[in-house]
Amino acid sequence: MKVKKVDFKIKEKLLEEKNKTTFSIVEVIIITIIALLFGGVVGSLIFIGNTNRNDKYLEEFINTYTNISEEYYKKVNKDKLINAAIEGMVSYLGDPYSIYMDEEDTEVFNQTVDGEYEGVGVTVSMIDQKPTIVSIFDNSPAKEAGIKAGDIIVKVNGKSVDEKTLDEVIDMIKEKDKIKLTILRDENEKDFNLNMKSVVIPSVSNKIIEKNNKKVGIITVSVFAGNTYSQFNSQLKKLEKKGIDSLVIDVRDNPGGHLDQVSKILSLFLDKDKVIYQIKSNGKKTKVYSSSSEKRTYPIGVLINSNSASASEILAGAMQESYKATIVGIKSYGKGTVQKEYSLNSGSSIKYTTESWLTPSGKSINKKGITPDLVVELSDEYIKTFKDSDDNQLQAAIDAITK
Repeated sequence: MKVKKVDFKIKEKLLEEKNKTTFSIVEVIIITIIALLFGGVVGSLIFIGNTNRNDKYLEEFINTYTNISEEYYKKVNKDKLINAAIEGMVSYLGDPYSIYMDEEDTEVFNQTVDGEYEGVGVTVSMIDQKPTIVSIFDNSPAKEAGIKAGDIIVKVNGKSVDEKTLDEVIDMIKEKDKIKLTILRDENEKDFNLNMKSVVIPSVSNKIIEKNNKKVGIITVSVFAGNTYSQFNSQLKKLEKKGIDSLVIDVRDNPGGHLDQVSKILSLFLDKDKVIYQIKSNGKKTKVYSSSSEKRTYPIGVLINSNSASASEILAGAMQESYKATIVGIKSYGKGTVQKEYSLNSGSSIKYTTESWLTPSGKSINKKGITPDLVVELSDEYIKTFKDSDDNQLQAAIDAITK
């Protein structure tokens, strides 16, 4: 799919949201894009093709479209007319997860859940009314050129960004395949010439914390994009080579994503006789098992909060029931449905609910959420410092799996 040359952004109000999360700014940005566009929750997606249904209702729809497009007294944009009709049908469902997305929203959504986009590899925010680079993706044009977090954009292709909004600055960056960014660093201006290229969006990060004489691996997953499994698998193996004794998987504020990605991740820990979730459709339940003979036996904790949704809850539910991991934090969002996405010829798309999913034991979490084994509210101290030592949810998870 050809994607727009878009670099990710967060608006001023999202900086305030940073005080509510435990993730790095890169992860916050990815989560926030999804939250802004799609109400905070991404479904587990299955892509489908065209289906023709000839019936009397379809005939009425076609006749209405024909009459309006040919006889209305003003010129009608046929693309917009059809899209408005489709949006109306989806809205009628009254389902918060069944939505219509225009072409721009569809492209940004697909870039996010695919885990890759065309751009220069920076995230930008308005700080003190100045467009400021807050992070740089690895192996990106910006990284290779030496751009740093904290650099202030003053010109794009020689044009000043003074009095421009964040959206306007981003649009300026999107205009060409080759871009000259003039940035301000240490009160000095410097030019960087960048070529757009495909950039991988990081959705997984890791670190090691030593406590209670144990080496604990921490893996944070910000979204289940199309390449999250490969990132997770790679980083898990790196941690294991360093001799970790236990693991914490942090999916706080993770809104979900691709069902197949979380299934592959769970299959790293559970062998083939373990159920990872169930699907309920038309009153029938189908158990879905791990697809791998691979498994782990070391203690695992999973961190969740009220923004952990969909695929994040599948992971937490499976680890709780099938792996006997310790779930720590507060009750999760409670999204227990599965969506299909249908791409329209206009570039827009619709997403609608087709199934519900259940935990391995058959429990529905829809509008209920996953209940942690250890209920721990995030401390105000951590919100001020963002230090691991002040993250009482993380520390509780570490203590639970190292004692």
